[in-house]
Amino acid sequence: MPCPVNCLFQPVVNGLFYSGYKEKGFYSKGSEALQQAAHSCAGHPDPPPQLGAEPAKGSGGPGRPGAAAPSAHPAPMEYISTRGGTGAVDFEGALFSGYAPDGGLFMPSCIPLLDRATLQQWSRLSYPELVKEICYLFVKPELIPRSTLSDLIDRAFSKFRHKDVVHLSRLKGGLNVLELWHGVTYAFKDLSLSCTGQFLQYFLEKKQKHITVLVGTSGDTGSSAIESVRGQKNVDIFVLLPKGLCTQIQELQMTTVIEDNVHVFVVHGNSDEIDEPIKELFADVDFARRNNLMSLNSVNWSRIMVQIAHYFYAYFQCASTLDSTPLPVVEIVVPTGGGGNVTAGCIAQKMGLPIQLVAAVNSNDIIHRTVKDGDFSLSGCVKATLASAMDIQEPYNVERILWLLSGSDSHLTKTLMEQFTVSKSLKLPEGLHRKVSETLRSCSASDEDIVQAMQRCWEENHYLLCPHSAVAAHYHYSHLDSCASGTPRCCLAPASAAKFQDAVLRAGLVPEIPPEITALKAMETRSTVLQRGEDWAQVLRDHITAVEQWWGKRGAGLPPPGLQGVNGQA
Repeated sequence: MPCPVNCLFQPVVNGLFYSGYKEKGFYSKGSEALQQAAHSCAGHPDPPPQLGAEPAKGSGGPGRPGAAAPSAHPAPMEYISTRGGTGAVDFEGALFSGYAPDGGLFMPSCIPLLDRATLQQWSRLSYPELVKEICYLFVKPELIPRSTLSDLIDRAFSKFRHKDVVHLSRLKGGLNVLELWHGVTYAFKDLSLSCTGQFLQYFLEKKQKHITVLVGTSGDTGSSAIESVRGQKNVDIFVLLPKGLCTQIQELQMTTVIEDNVHVFVVHGNSDEIDEPIKELFADVDFARRNNLMSLNSVNWSRIMVQIAHYFYAYFQCASTLDSTPLPVVEIVVPTGGGGNVTAGCIAQKMGLPIQLVAAVNSNDIIHRTVKDGDFSLSGCVKATLASAMDIQEPYNVERILWLLSGSDSHLTKTLMEQFTVSKSLKLPEGLHRKVSETLRSCSASDEDIVQAMQRCWEENHYLLCPHSAVAAHYHYSHLDSCASGTPRCCLAPASAAKFQDAVLRAGLVPEIPPEITALKAMETRSTVLQRGEDWAQVLRDHITAVEQWWGKRGAGLPPPGLQGVNGQA
């Protein structure tokens, strides 16, 4: 059954409200009289919604139908599984877990709803400051004191090449490109993973604990995850990448990291296939617990949390004013594969940010079909495209979106996802599909569309787009009329074109290659190859067990397994 909803507003610090549901065992219900008084004192003379009432359409901006109702509890900051089969955990528990024990994904038990005054205050903040404000909402100060959390985030962004960490390029024809790729690996995942790596190390140093990170990558996640933990004594990372399906630069960014705690596997399979042994190991609860397994894929809540800042920064950069009533809407186009970034956008909507989201995908169009037709089903095998990091047929973060838009209905989410796991085919219930299509727009871009968008952007602006950013630009160029009508549009740029030289050449353009990337081709590489027919899960078990055994005996002076042949020379 869906969780009962308590539609009351309780103001808390700095004009924040908490939007969530009340479930037995999590929160105590405040009195209605207290809620009415508090609502008025907060500068809201209009009465709050009645118990059980549906929030007004457009409340907090477009795309918020079915928005979770505010809870009476001021700041629970707990995380629950989308499938409802496990108890609540705090941020540390969600950070170190990856998948929830019941197979679901962790989400906040409530979502903070920001008022106009807070949005106006935040509009003056830098990107790092926005990340801090968002993290303050979702991480209890008892776990990480605010001053420490601020220092960790500053440290995470210290290696970014741009002084503002991210940068908005304003191009011709209303094309605004938010460059999220100024980190070490030239990919947007550096933003969330650099912070997540700092959070991990903070807790590990306090507890003198060792963890094993297990990551599958379709291109950029692996290198960003490696950079976030490379050389850390308390972490070993195992990365699986699909052979021949990443660009040469993406692969080299992983295989050239020669560190004792980095173990790279080049797998003869596609990005969805390499997820299977990872899921199998996490499903083995005893093995996962014994080896302190965790994931840095976007199943990890910490990554979603940091990415929420993208949307606030994009909005504040593109909105014409924050003084009008209602606040202006900004359309944000999100290239997406696994759905993690667009999930962060949906949460930003729930927090009251007036944005219209567009999920832009390549020819692997399951998210597009889900939005358009309610068809969450596989369509043959994964197609290799120019936007290779988005070559995903099973976007696991859709589970978070369905949970969010179903009113936190864990029973429904569990039923739907179990059906999809068995049949790989799912038709969304009509009501849920309606909420999805009201919250998201979508489009799908072919390789030809990608090339044309890259060419047009260069011809009009002398600006190189990576093929993933070009998926978003394709939507922009296909919808210039709506942009001309006055609604600003921002296209998120997840990677630098420098990482995708073949795509740039295919568009008839000249790659611009930074010296750090050129140097990769002359560096030593190290990896282990996994062939088809091998038991990939068992190979991983053996390697992880060897590392854990060494960690337990590290005082004996033995060299780490990476130097004993656990990783072979590629």
